[in-house]
Amino acid sequence: MKQSLGARTLLFPTPVLLVGTYDEAGVPNLMNAAWGGICCSQPPCISVSLRKATYSYGAIMERKAFTIGIPSEEYLKQADYVGISSGRSVRKFEVAGLTPVRSELVDAPYAAEFPFVLECRLLHTLEIGLHTLFVGEIVDVKAEANVLGEDGLPDISKIKPLIFDTSHRNYHGVGPVLGQAFSAGKALAE
Repeated sequence: MKQSLGARTLLFPTPVLLVGTYDEAGVPNLMNAAWGGICCSQPPCISVSLRKATYSYGAIMERKAFTIGIPSEEYLKQADYVGISSGRSVRKFEVAGLTPVRSELVDAPYAAEFPFVLECRLLHTLEIGLHTLFVGEIVDVKAEANVLGEDGLPDISKIKPLIFDTSHRNYHGVGPVLGQAFSAGKALAE
């Protein structure tokens, strides 16, 4: 029998999304955000929810753009650092030893070291409560050649993205392939 845990922010898996923005002075900033994911297929969009108190909130509202970087396992410390410090008081790219790259398509930076990046222009905002949901139209996806599969698409086992455990506040990696989506369930219909 299931036990009630109450209304809580528990969901598995939760991606680690690194939000790239420029502040008013054009200083690049990164923020670790766990509340987000793909929210529309056409146009391709991603959502990320931020508190108004975050430095990135104001930057997105001002610049109408952001990037989403997907850090690989080797950048766990850097990904965590940009989530526990504020761009108001430190230059996170410098402290984390990351290289800011200016997007050619949107007014936001991303870290050169992260193998997979989404460049987004702000499409919608929705005040929900403590958080504001930002919907960004994905204007381009950039991936390092070494994380692409033979089909030219990103390979999750090569990206090795971080996954956040919302209940215990731990980071995890991805496991082995268990089955083919949109195919494994067909055996039940036979």
